[in-house]
Amino acid sequence: MATSIRTRDKRLEVRTTLEERNLINRAAEEVGTDLTSFVVTNLVDASRQVLADRDHFVLSSEAAKHWDKMNNLPARELDSLRRLMNRPSPFTE
Repeated sequence: MATSIRTRDKRLEVRTTLEERNLINRAAEEVGTDLTSFVVTNLVDASRQVLADRDHFVLSSEAAKHWDKMNNLPARELDSLRRLMNRPSPFTE
């Protein structure tokens, strides 16, 4: 099986306190990895978590039925929204 080699060619600089740096160093040592791999792995994991509900979401079958029912309802006419959308933009001259 072929393995792919990733080249890390972008720098990321981070300022920490001495206590934060010592904690991160200890954690990297505990899992037996170098500092860069530890930091990048955990930053990527945290980033995926933050973005997960913005990229996709999972519903139970009951919740999915409710979601579909709500989305199949006809759009409501909202007078205040109609007035807002017909108002001239304050950002144009």
